[in-house]
Amino acid sequence: MQVTIESRHLNGIIVLKPDVFEDERGFFLEAYRADQFQALGLPTDFVQDNHSRSVKNVLRGLHFQWDPPMGKLMRVTVGTAFLVAVDIRKGSPTLGKWFGIEVSAENRLQVWAPASFARGFCVLSDVAEIQYKCTGIYNNKGESGILWNDPEIGIDWPAKNPILSEKDKKAQTLKQWLASPLSDNFKY
Repeated sequence: MQVTIESRHLNGIIVLKPDVFEDERGFFLEAYRADQFQALGLPTDFVQDNHSRSVKNVLRGLHFQWDPPMGKLMRVTVGTAFLVAVDIRKGSPTLGKWFGIEVSAENRLQVWAPASFARGFCVLSDVAEIQYKCTGIYNNKGESGILWNDPEIGIDWPAKNPILSEKDKKAQTLKQWLASPLSDNFKY
């Protein structure tokens, strides 16, 4: 079974599609295989797996971590969600640009977003479960977020009045992040 690159976006975001064996009993797929990821030029050193369950219209993000840098391989295993990544690399030709895609348990797509991207998602189905492999261990002193509705980014979220955490409601704008010396951790 193979994992193939379906598309590339913003000089770093990669949408992956795994081969699926399916019959009347159900399905089987290999979501991650180190040899295939290495052959595709993708990371193979994942150190943490996360699993999130949220209800419809919950929006989480836009999150990122610089210490240690944390890239994420994201997939939806129950329901449907709109996954988003925003380029926050200083000097990048796509700085402040975003990419979003509907990912579901049915289409089985995966999205790789390197550490230099802020990531988030919005749940479209009644409930959704998002699983993501991370290249860094979580460190609350080395992480931050960008405001989900920053007008300079202009993400076209599918929920106009999403359910947000207090932390996400108070996140900084991209402009504020770029003014911080910490943003020097993400240079193009």
